[in-house]
Amino acid sequence: MSTNQSTRPVKYQLFTRAIAFLLTLVLINGCTTTEVRTTAFTPLTIEDNNVPEERLLDVGVIQFNPGLDVAQADEDELVFPELRQAESRYMAVTLADSLQSSLGWGAVRVIPSSRTNIDVTVSGRILQSDGEKLTVEITVSDSRGQLWFTKQYSENASHYAYDRKHPTEGDAFQGIYNRIANDMLNYRQNLSNQQIVELRTISEMRFARDFSPQAFNRYLTQSAEGVYFLSALPAENDPMLQRVRKIRERDYLFVDTLQEYYGTFAKSMEVPYQEWRARSYEEVREMRELKRKARNHTIMGAAAIIGGIAAAGAGTGSAQAAGQVGIGAGGYLVKSAFDRKSDAKMHLEALQELGDSIEAEVEPQIVELEDRTITLTGTVENQYRQWREILKEIYEAETGAVSNSI
Repeated sequence: MSTNQSTRPVKYQLFTRAIAFLLTLVLINGCTTTEVRTTAFTPLTIEDNNVPEERLLDVGVIQFNPGLDVAQADEDELVFPELRQAESRYMAVTLADSLQSSLGWGAVRVIPSSRTNIDVTVSGRILQSDGEKLTVEITVSDSRGQLWFTKQYSENASHYAYDRKHPTEGDAFQGIYNRIANDMLNYRQNLSNQQIVELRTISEMRFARDFSPQAFNRYLTQSAEGVYFLSALPAENDPMLQRVRKIRERDYLFVDTLQEYYGTFAKSMEVPYQEWRARSYEEVREMRELKRKARNHTIMGAAAIIGGIAAAGAGTGSAQAAGQVGIGAGGYLVKSAFDRKSDAKMHLEALQELGDSIEAEVEPQIVELEDRTITLTGTVENQYRQWREILKEIYEAETGAVSNSI
């Protein structure tokens, strides 16, 4: 008997410590849910000088990588493959519009791949996009093979971005696109006139070399780092160069035609996409709150069960009865926590349905482009690949040369 009396205080001390620890976790979890959000907006920098034609660089924005290869299979990561594919086009168009609005560039085009030899190429990868937060990784390089920068951009949407009573103009994450455009403009403004002229010429020589490597290889050299340099220049009246320039002009006309497709696609996506992001914004915040409450309920339930077990092991009848009540109450709280997690799962499934529906609403139509008796069909990338093959055939027919595979 004396042994039980001496060990009971130790049990209660352990019980008290466990309860205190679990309640501390509850308090900590309750205190870390406050988030400070700002509505700071980065304005677009507009080129304030009248840039001469020879200093304007053309830009190609490749439709973004949807980032599905790096997306984690986590309920917290709202990743829907169909929606991400649509976003990859939409974000490229939005960025291209921002670049064009800065008045610091030549032609800014959305391109299906890096096949087009253009002065400046922008590629992007979507890392997170759930309506509440957007994170993208952007890489900018030029035709010399010179990397301008690789940088991650992230921004939280303001609640006002989805306020139907007082709708805001522009994209909910327009600040990100402005920051990218501003960084690119800043880099271009630091290039010398000589660098820009050389860059534009290398673009032309690389395009020409794709069609006739035998004729244009000697004008370019490449360093061990992959950077191109001009080693010589063809004469302005070189007939091969003149033919290549005509081919390049046709290529531009085709890519310009694609801009109508991308513009129509983005326009048709605006309304359902904005609605999806508004819903997703609320769902993400609600899921976070549900999981916080579920976590707190689980901890509190565990504390009640531990207390009940400790009381049930006590010697007195009243303590044992209280222990059974504590165990029952703890079980109820834990079950409540699991129910809340089920609610969060339901919201996630609702978002998945939204993702499927928006993909159906904005699914691109097959584009048919006729050149005499030629019809291009399939995806944009497939059509562009077919077009480059046609250009190669035209060049070979005009010159009798056999061009490189492009």
